[in-house]
Amino acid sequence: MLAQFISAGTLDDRGLPKRRTPGSPSILLIILLVLTAATLSRTQEAPDTVKIRVQADQVTGTMTPIWSFFGYDEPNYTYAPNGKKLLAELSALSPAPVYVRVHNLLTTGDGSSSLKWGSTNVYTEDAAGRPVYSWTILDRIFDTFRAAGVKPLVEIGFMPEGLSTHPEPYRHNFPKGELFTGWAYPPKDYQKWAELVFQLVCHLRERYGDDEVKTWLWEVWNEPDIGYWKGTPEEYFKLYDFSVDAVLRALPGARIGGPDSTGPASPKSAEFLRLFLEHCAHQKNFANGKTGSRLDFISFHPKGSPKWESGHVRMGIAHQLFAIEEGFRIIESFPEWRNTPVVLGESDPEGCAACSAQSNPQNLYRNGPLYAVYTAEVLDRIYALAEDKHVNFLGAVTWAFEFEDQPPFEGFRELATNGVDKPVLNAFRMFGLLGSERIKATSTAALKTDDVVRNGVRGQPDVNVIAARKKHEVDVLVWNYHDDDLAALPAPIDLEVNDLPAELTQGILEHFRIDATHSNAFTAWKEMGSPGSPTSQQLDQLQKEGQLQLLGSPEPISIAKRSVHVLFVLPRQGLSLVRLTW
Repeated sequence: MLAQFISAGTLDDRGLPKRRTPGSPSILLIILLVLTAATLSRTQEAPDTVKIRVQADQVTGTMTPIWSFFGYDEPNYTYAPNGKKLLAELSALSPAPVYVRVHNLLTTGDGSSSLKWGSTNVYTEDAAGRPVYSWTILDRIFDTFRAAGVKPLVEIGFMPEGLSTHPEPYRHNFPKGELFTGWAYPPKDYQKWAELVFQLVCHLRERYGDDEVKTWLWEVWNEPDIGYWKGTPEEYFKLYDFSVDAVLRALPGARIGGPDSTGPASPKSAEFLRLFLEHCAHQKNFANGKTGSRLDFISFHPKGSPKWESGHVRMGIAHQLFAIEEGFRIIESFPEWRNTPVVLGESDPEGCAACSAQSNPQNLYRNGPLYAVYTAEVLDRIYALAEDKHVNFLGAVTWAFEFEDQPPFEGFRELATNGVDKPVLNAFRMFGLLGSERIKATSTAALKTDDVVRNGVRGQPDVNVIAARKKHEVDVLVWNYHDDDLAALPAPIDLEVNDLPAELTQGILEHFRIDATHSNAFTAWKEMGSPGSPTSQQLDQLQKEGQLQLLGSPEPISIAKRSVHVLFVLPRQGLSLVRLTW
């Protein structure tokens, strides 16, 4: 069967995907690939052909852009040159609004950045203890958001030094020493805190206008069930109530939510989410004495759990999906909140974006296509879980951006490194190209969502599909995922798109690909010798390799009996987006 796909031009004579861009790999790499292909052919049975069928006339729902949410710890990276470049790329992903969430918007400091640190210095106090507000750094951040065309998901945090009940020490030096320092403590005066929040929202409303700020989302704090909050749950509920009251006084139409707690796969986190929802539904409001508190959306943070096992990365997708399912189940148990929108305030393969692969080899997945295909797998399962639980799902925040002053491809969880896009960003470009109407699509190698939630993808790979349409176009996204990042034979794909408009006789076919040799600057960087400081010529080449690439040139394709038939092979940990236009 593989010979059929080689003759079709999608594989070379080694059974490996052809490289689209010019430039030959090293002799050593060629030898390695040949040996790998030979070994695989001896030790593995050729996989069965995967039959994918798309019904272009059967709409199954709206293709809601739940993926268009991103976030990061270091707000001052926002206006760095590479930060501006990346925000512009995120904004350009699709017509859907892109929301950006950042930590440290109220943290005291001079605006300098380091791992997991940033500051705006919006609040200090004079010698008499009177508030002094400064919006200069904050405005620079929000002005950059506005210029890039992204929407803020405004996280109200952290505690200014002048308001903290335990201010010393204040700035941390991650990864050395204690992370949760003075910025993580409750306020010494909740009225002063509320006034700060009120002034913040008033300032942003005045600067950017009602029409704009009413499209934003607002939330209170981050992960108050762990060290990010050095108070009790009740003290967080008090902070939430005072913050919500202040936001709504300044902007009555604001959409505000929380608690942005950690993933409810943990019993402690699950209990915190329940307590919060109970407080907002039935308990006395600390700010106004009424019953309950405003809650326009509910947020929590599901994370996966990759491991380094026997010399390779094994992803922990089941842990992330189980946390999502548990969160949905908890929300569903409250009649008051069943229809409330849900935002996964951080939704990631693991928990620490600023922990590199140098000291955490399980994070090696971040540089290559595995991060991209994992993202597609999780997003598809979120769609399925939300539908199954009847959840009003709004978005999943990918907690990844870029890091300044770090070596290239150091293995941080990021979308780009030193201005060079990683394969995962191309996964979002693929999602951005999908049409707005989801259509029926099936795969003979798709796993059931319940199986993936319970067991991950540890046996057969999940070769799955999402299809969508828009005017004069059908888009088919196919991926080949497995938790274990090990070499495997590619999957032969037999794709049919059926029930196209009756009058069609010809269309244009484009095939976008992410794999080891396409849309993958990491491979190109390694072929260059892994330069720590790429030359300007190398950087230009890496930036080109980091873009979403076609597997081949666009080509005309015949449409007979309302159908299109396409054969190709899809490597393990690879994604294909097949686009048919007419």
